[in-house]
Amino acid sequence: MKIVLIGASGFIGSAILEEALSRRHRVKSLVSKPAKLPWKVNQTIVKTNVHDTGELAEQIYGFDAVISAFSGRTQTDAYDYYVSGVKSIIHATKMVNKVSKNEKIGTRLLIVGDAGSLEVTPGLPVVDTELFPQKWRSSAQGVRDALDLLKQERDLKWTMLSPPTKIEPGVRTSKFRLGKDQLLVDSAGKSYISLQDYAVAMINELEHPKHTKERFCVAY
Repeated sequence: MKIVLIGASGFIGSAILEEALSRRHRVKSLVSKPAKLPWKVNQTIVKTNVHDTGELAEQIYGFDAVISAFSGRTQTDAYDYYVSGVKSIIHATKMVNKVSKNEKIGTRLLIVGDAGSLEVTPGLPVVDTELFPQKWRSSAQGVRDALDLLKQERDLKWTMLSPPTKIEPGVRTSKFRLGKDQLLVDSAGKSYISLQDYAVAMINELEHPKHTKERFCVAY
């Protein structure tokens, strides 16, 4: 497939890039600082400004899917930066689909979520618990509101994949569990996935869509 990957040089985006290229997909990596990303076979690196909707639409035109690993965590105003960026990504994808020659398929949008919006008990998201780190609260609230925005989209084929509370570099096993809106934990109460296996779950969904117009999650 021809994929646009937004945030390819980031923590999760870089793992998704490696997984996509390993499966021989063609990837256009959209990043704010191209010098940070080394060139690889089947990859094109393009400088982008996610908040410039018109430019973004031109950059994703003609591609099968957009995978967004866009994040606002390093920004001073993480919430506004992230939510406005997601709005731009959604609008750009819809703009492309309106002029696409293949209207029945259209460009899909897959978004990296977070654990904060997952529920520990029905109606209680992780972000609203006392133990949730204050420094990540704004960005987690942004993802939760971005999910609400996606749920309002009638025509856009979107999917959000939320990781567990702990995600870090590890081993690619391709063995994990999938869930919906509830946080997944193991028998010891841990909620964990390796970066590599999160990327596997994302590209699996890209290749074989099973969660169109919904959020799902992954963990061991």
